[in-house]
Amino acid sequence: MADSLRHKHSRGYLPHYNVELSTQFVTFRLADSLPQNLLQAWKSEIERGECTDVDFRKRIEHYLDRGYGSCALNDHRVAAKIRETLFKWDDERYRLIAWVVMPNHVHILIELLEENSLSEIMHSIKSFTAHEANKILGRGGQFWFVESFDRYIRDARHYHATIRYIENNPVKAGLCRTADEWEFSTAFVPS
Repeated sequence: MADSLRHKHSRGYLPHYNVELSTQFVTFRLADSLPQNLLQAWKSEIERGECTDVDFRKRIEHYLDRGYGSCALNDHRVAAKIRETLFKWDDERYRLIAWVVMPNHVHILIELLEENSLSEIMHSIKSFTAHEANKILGRGGQFWFVESFDRYIRDARHYHATIRYIENNPVKAGLCRTADEWEFSTAFVPS
């Protein structure tokens, strides 16, 4: 992909890379999925150069897999609404390649289509599902954390590793024995 298509920007403390018509690995999480004091401490480490972006993402993924916060995505009605929403815009705004709904976060691998930007896609997904989830749960307020973590896919090896990571995330987190057992994932195989 030509360097002229790459655009790096930051929304606070996380760098984001938008690549037109690219394949993107995105993680978005519940607003209460990480203690804010811990996040601020890690942010300070990045600013002081004591932690890299890669280390930061690994720390967050590890912490998310521990199931911190309300884990509202454990409610099958909410997880089903997120799954439905991901498929709603598949082949219209993006091509959905792989996905998983975890108890407090979601991973998706999507290929952007035509003039659709990643920020617009994520805004649509998060805005709609937040409204619907709050309605299902009979609550109000912020549902998703403002930032999403995104990474464009560099090559075929990265592509396949990302699919494996997404589909095996429930196994790694100790939620099931095999990836095909997790109902809210591309790996799911109904019995």
